[in-house]
Amino acid sequence: MKLTFWGAAKTVTGSMHHIETGGKRYLLDCGLYQGRRQEAFERNRQFPFSPSHIAAVILSHAHIDHSGNLPNLVRNGFSGPIYTTSATIDLCLAMLADSAHLQEKDAEFVNRRRQFRKSIGRDDREAVPLYTHVDTERTFPLFQPVPLGEVKQIAPRLAYKTYDAGHILGSTSMVVEADGLRLGYSGDVGRPGLPIIRDPQPLEHCDFLILESTYGDRIHAQLGQVAETLAAIINRTAGRGGKIIVPAFAVGRTQQLVLILHQLMNAYRIPSIPVFVDSPLAINVTEVFRKHPECLSDEVNRFLTDGQDPFGFRRLTYVREVSESKKLNDLHGPCVIISASGMCEAGRILHHLRNNIEDPRNTVLITGFQAEHTLGRKILERWAEVPIFGEPVRLRAEVCSLDELSAHADQKELIDWLRPIAKGLKKVFLVHGETAQAAALAQLITSEYGIEAVQPDRGDSFELK
Repeated sequence: MKLTFWGAAKTVTGSMHHIETGGKRYLLDCGLYQGRRQEAFERNRQFPFSPSHIAAVILSHAHIDHSGNLPNLVRNGFSGPIYTTSATIDLCLAMLADSAHLQEKDAEFVNRRRQFRKSIGRDDREAVPLYTHVDTERTFPLFQPVPLGEVKQIAPRLAYKTYDAGHILGSTSMVVEADGLRLGYSGDVGRPGLPIIRDPQPLEHCDFLILESTYGDRIHAQLGQVAETLAAIINRTAGRGGKIIVPAFAVGRTQQLVLILHQLMNAYRIPSIPVFVDSPLAINVTEVFRKHPECLSDEVNRFLTDGQDPFGFRRLTYVREVSESKKLNDLHGPCVIISASGMCEAGRILHHLRNNIEDPRNTVLITGFQAEHTLGRKILERWAEVPIFGEPVRLRAEVCSLDELSAHADQKELIDWLRPIAKGLKKVFLVHGETAQAAALAQLITSEYGIEAVQPDRGDSFELK
C-alpha cells in the first residue's frame, strides 16, 4: 500500500490523502484548503493527480475542509463512488450546494468591484468560481451510504470499517484494510461529553495511523465552564447595549450554541434578547440533525422524547431570506447574530462583521479553530485593521473566544483516544495541524508510547509494509 499526503499536511485544512493498492487509486477525503484567497483558489483548483484515475473516495465527514472540493474533483473527471454515512450524505447535499452558491456570489461581488476599479484605471483579473451548482448536482448521485460500523468491501483488495468519531453529525474514523495491512484514519476526533452528539469510539488494531493534530499542543477548558463563560460574555455585551456577532460553523457549532442559549434563557441566566441564526445552510443543517436521532446524544433525545425542540425557542429566529438578513443591520439594542462561515472566509458573516466590528459596544465571539491567514485568525489575533471584501476595516469591537466548544479533541484527549491501539502501531502520521501543534503531539506520542510520529509534507509518499 502506498500512501501520499496531498492535503492537511503541516496545515489544518484541505484534507486529502491518496492510497494506491491493487493497481487502483483512492482518496480519503477531498476537502477545501482555506487560507490566503488566491493561494487557496490555485491549490484547490489544481489537483496533483488525474481525478479521472481515482477509483473511489472514502469520506470521513461533511465539514468543507474534508468534503468541499468534491464537486471540483467531479468537474475534472472523477466519476466513481463516494462512500460515507447517511447523515454525512444529507449534510453534504446542503453544504456543497451552499459552497457552490457562495463561490458564485463571491465571484459576482468581486467582479462588480472590479468594474468600478476598472473605471478608475485599475484592472484586476476577473474572478471565477472554483465550481458551480452544476458541478454539485453532478456530484450528489455519486454518494453511496455505508452504515456506521459496517465492513464495506469496495474492491477485491480493499475494505474499510467506520467508527463514530464524535466530531459532528455522521462523522467517522475508520480502519482501511489492504495488502494485509490495517491503516487507521482518525478523521477529526471529537471530545467526550460534547453537547448534541455521541462520544468518539476507539479504533481496533492498526499497523499505521493517520491522526489529526489540530489542538496537539494544548488542553481545552472543561466543558462545564461553557455555559458560564457564554453567559458572562452575553451579559457584559448586552449591559453596554452591544450586539454579539458569532461566526459559527453551520454544522455542529451553530446547533451547540442554540442549545446552550436555550438552556441559559430557560434558567434566566441571560437576558431575553433576540437571537438570530442568519444562515440558510445552518437552517438546512438543523433539519438534518432532526432527521438523524440515531446520531444524537441521550440529552438531546430526551428533549425530543418530551416533545421539545432542542434547536428552537421563543426568542430564536432563523433567517433564510437575504432581505431579512439585511434588516439585521438596522437593529438597535442587544442581540445575538450567529452566522456562517466559521472562519469568516465567506457568507453572510462578512456583512455582519463589516457593519459591526468598528463599534466598541459590540463583541465578536470566536467559537472554533481559525486557520492561518483566514479573516477569523486575524480577528482572533486582534489586528488593528482587518480586510473585509478587500477593504481595511478597524477592529474596535471586543473579541472573545470560546475554545471549550471545540469539536476537536485536545492533546490529552487525543493521547487517550490513541491508547487502545498504541501497542500495535508501527508509525503515526500527524496531519490536520500546524507545525508547532503537530510537533508537540509527536513528541508526546513518542515519549508516552514509544511510537515514531512524523509530520508529512504535502506530496510526501510512504510505502507501507
